[in-house]
Amino acid sequence: MNIPRSNYPRIVIIGGGFAGISLAKKLSKQEVQVVLLDKNNYHTFQPLLYQVSTGGLEPDSIAYPLRKVLIGYDNFYFRLAEVQEINKENKKLITSIGDLSYDYLVVATGSKTNYFGNKELERNAMAMKSIPQSLNLRSLILENFEQALLTDDYHERDALMNFVIVGGGPTGVELAGALAEIKKGILPKDYPDLDTRRAQINLIQSGDRLLNAMSEKASKKAEDFLEELGVQVWKNVRVTGYDGKTVTTKTDLTFESATFVWAAGVKGATIKGLDTEDLITGTRLIVNEFSQVVGCPEIFAIGDIACMADKDNPHGHPMMAQPAIQQGENLGENLIRLIGGKPLEAFVYKDKGSMATVGRNKAVCDLKRIKFQGVFAWFVWMFVHLFFLIGFRNRVVVFVNWVYNYVRFDREARLIIRPYNRDYSQFKD
Repeated sequence: MNIPRSNYPRIVIIGGGFAGISLAKKLSKQEVQVVLLDKNNYHTFQPLLYQVSTGGLEPDSIAYPLRKVLIGYDNFYFRLAEVQEINKENKKLITSIGDLSYDYLVVATGSKTNYFGNKELERNAMAMKSIPQSLNLRSLILENFEQALLTDDYHERDALMNFVIVGGGPTGVELAGALAEIKKGILPKDYPDLDTRRAQINLIQSGDRLLNAMSEKASKKAEDFLEELGVQVWKNVRVTGYDGKTVTTKTDLTFESATFVWAAGVKGATIKGLDTEDLITGTRLIVNEFSQVVGCPEIFAIGDIACMADKDNPHGHPMMAQPAIQQGENLGENLIRLIGGKPLEAFVYKDKGSMATVGRNKAVCDLKRIKFQGVFAWFVWMFVHLFFLIGFRNRVVVFVNWVYNYVRFDREARLIIRPYNRDYSQFKD
């Protein structure tokens, strides 16, 4: 990898997400050698992926070059690589570009879509965990409407304009709200020769309420907002399959849809060598209060991949940006203490609240001491997301896009840059 040996301890970070970047920044002025590995050369601001999928933002607005994050940091190295295996006995990584030794290893690989073992769903559903996946979904949505113009079959046209989103968490709720606004304000102008009033947005939740990690008031208000926008919310419905045309459930309820989005769960992105039963709970690495992987004092895990259980979080901290950022900062300080022979400080999660936007002037916000919904919550949501975007340019571009979209009620990034090339023959009778 052409990384020089150093007298400083080598800390290898796998993953350039919120956790990995937070840790890298914390180590920027320390006497250590830091190597950051990622399969992409950019950081993705995942909370806004749904806006890329729905044409509200271009992907470069929510992505930031990892090398630019490290500019000016001494003894920092980035390599574009995929880690294939961790050899913890020899303290070595096996990657797509060669082997790399480490003194301390930090696994910050994040999460990936969880299909809960259903291969048919994994094969046919659209996911939205990365920029390429979001671009695929954007293309598919637009291609389906173009195809709807070409067919004379009544049922096929309805299926092409029928959206089914599974998962009532923030991702599903925000995507459903964005699609509802597109149906209301953009489709009639883009497709005047198509009866877009027949387009349906279905949001399916297996539980009895949406946003179950938030307060019941926020959950109820989010559902009310969605129904005002024309979204059909289906609760206590468990999806069992999707063959590319028909969505099946545990009941007799079925949906004919050409756009099926799976947002019903995530799991830790584990790596071979640390995927043994004694190190995993569910799909996440078991770590102690110092982020150390159980039984591996030189290996740490932070962010979505880490399960740090305590009395308040028996299943680990939420798989969201804030715990990842805070764990990265805490681990940065602890690594310096460890190298200096000082005692480590336990991680304490400071819950700053959660929020979700449902559409224009509609959002729900649960802070530590106050809960509110509506227009003010929407402005708070926008401010928080702008603040945590990496890079001044990205903040400016996103802000300008949001203002333009709000004033013009438009989404100009509805472009089929790379066709998804779906086979539409299955929708023909």
